[in-house]
Amino acid sequence: MMEGHSIPRLMVAAPSSGSGKTTLACGLLRAAQRRGLAPCAFKCGPDYIDPMFHRSVLGVPSRNLDLFFSSEEEVRSRLVSAAQGHGLAVLEGVMGFYDGQGNTDRASSWRLAQATRTPVLLAVRPQGTALTLAALVKGVQTFRTPSQIAGVLLNGCTQRLAELLTPAIQGETGLPVLGYLPQLPGCSIPSRHLGLFTPDEVEDLSAKVDRVAGQLAETANLDQIFALARSAPELEAEPLPPLPDAPDGPLVAVARDEAFCFYYEDNLDELRRAGVRLAFFRPTRDRALPEGTCGLYLGGGYPELHARALSENRAMGEAVRRAVLDGMPTLAECGGFLYLQSTLEDGEGVSWPMAGVLDGAGFKTSRLQRFGYVTLTAQEDSPYLKQGETVAAHEFHRWDCTRNGELCRARRLSGGEAWNCMVEQGNLLAGFPHLYFPSNPQFAVRFAAACRQYQERNAL
Repeated sequence: MMEGHSIPRLMVAAPSSGSGKTTLACGLLRAAQRRGLAPCAFKCGPDYIDPMFHRSVLGVPSRNLDLFFSSEEEVRSRLVSAAQGHGLAVLEGVMGFYDGQGNTDRASSWRLAQATRTPVLLAVRPQGTALTLAALVKGVQTFRTPSQIAGVLLNGCTQRLAELLTPAIQGETGLPVLGYLPQLPGCSIPSRHLGLFTPDEVEDLSAKVDRVAGQLAETANLDQIFALARSAPELEAEPLPPLPDAPDGPLVAVARDEAFCFYYEDNLDELRRAGVRLAFFRPTRDRALPEGTCGLYLGGGYPELHARALSENRAMGEAVRRAVLDGMPTLAECGGFLYLQSTLEDGEGVSWPMAGVLDGAGFKTSRLQRFGYVTLTAQEDSPYLKQGETVAAHEFHRWDCTRNGELCRARRLSGGEAWNCMVEQGNLLAGFPHLYFPSNPQFAVRFAAACRQYQERNAL
């Protein structure tokens, strides 16, 4: 019988994107820090950037909880494991509360709240409404039962309007309105083609989060918000086994800088669990790979915004090219895939030479390409995937490539579209999909084994 775990937790959700979930979540995390609660954070869905903001606030990794990638039982296990030793878990929702895969509630914030039995704080913006806002909240509250919604916070709201709306919302819905957050000039986070700017690009981010947290302390009932989190019932789940200590494991170099920053923390842990050590490097600035590198992981990010810097760092480009052509096990996703091409077009239409491992060209398009959750099925054997095996993934990119590969068949469950993807070349596996390694545990095991073989080969 699985053990019950007491985890104070709260989800910040909203009726739609653009409601300020990330700003509010970061403010609550900082407010919880100030109270000594040692909070941790999670993101519903496959987004990379919001967890980067959580990590920037907390100094510890934020993790994705995704019901397309994982079963409900697995999601509970990951939540319980990551929340151990923390006094509060804040889960940030995705899109609108019920928006999931396709035009369904699958993998939605609501589904995650249900699976983890997490109370929800619904953030709503009242612009242009009065009593109709109560109707909106009531509609969201009653659309599915139980909704898990335990309170409301008015975002971007004046004190006068909050005083007007609070009794109406409470009277019509029975939900407590736990305060408001007014417009804070200079505290909004700018966006670009793949979502928010990254934390390193936001000037004075820590000061802005401090300001949001301070405002919440004045205009929101933090005592009641944190009490809602403590009211969450125990979760029955089997924690994940602890990560092994692998002092002699092969070293995998992970690209992490302003150009490459999109990683699932679970993927990094899956590699560690398979027995490798990780070292981070900066392709835009470093001149060589970390000493002793036996494997490469080139994640997604914004290489198109840093194409000139990547191109002009020829020492790193050549180091990567030599390593891959020498047979070093390499995984490259989306931005990393573009970096391995012969050329990459930047946002102004200028094509820059890249690492040149592959002979394709990356180019800009006018819209998202093949966006959404996909399941990849290997069409033939390769070092890390055997024919017929599957791995869950997500695509999210505006740039495309002249050669996207044919190793796998990607299929979108909603709509049924399918296409070929993934390039296999020796020990290299590369393509646009962002893979979720735990969905096929043998994937990381085989990659780690290949890295170990490379380590042994080069030790002779």
